Amino acid sequence: MDTIALFGGSFDPPHLGHVAIVEALEKLDFIDKIIIVPAFLNPFKTKTFASSEQRLAWLECLFETKKKVCIENYELVQKRKVTSIETVEYLLQKYAKIYFVIGADNLANLHQWHRFEALDEKVTFIVAKRNKIAIPKQYMTLDVDSPISSTMLRKKLDTKKISKKCAEQIAHHYKENNAK
Repeated sequence: MDTIALFGGSFDPPHLGHVAIVEALEKLDFIDKIIIVPAFLNPFKTKTFASSEQRLAWLECLFETKKKVCIENYELVQKRKVTSIETVEYLLQKYAKIYFVIGADNLANLHQWHRFEALDEKVTFIVAKRNKIAIPKQYMTLDVDSPISSTMLRKKLDTKKISKKCAEQIAHHYKENNAK
């Protein structure tokens, strides 16, 4: 069985910060595969601005040439909020070891995640640097600090922060739907 890096999120929209994280993960020789899991709806949010199908299509376009990357639609097909522990338990049926990738901005609320203790026992966290947030020594650190947020991107629609492969399509979607 493979050792995977699980990288989940809303990806609303996916941007160059997400690409930078995947590229940094590709360099880790102990990771066999990077599994990107778009959320149907983040358990801490009330809505998305792009449909599940649209976000999945953007991710597939963005990472289609990456041999180590697989887009997993498990949470999307559930058509509901899915907690991280549920996704991890599902993936542990296929993979032996899971490195769970989060941004440092998630550290403050990590203990509030559903069944955090069980999640912490089942995965090894890799924390991507963000906004100069201190990362405790018990976590592995991913040396990527890309100051891009999907929320800010939706507001400003700065296509320089979106991969050229799908920038026009993403910008058009958010302009048409006035997503902020």
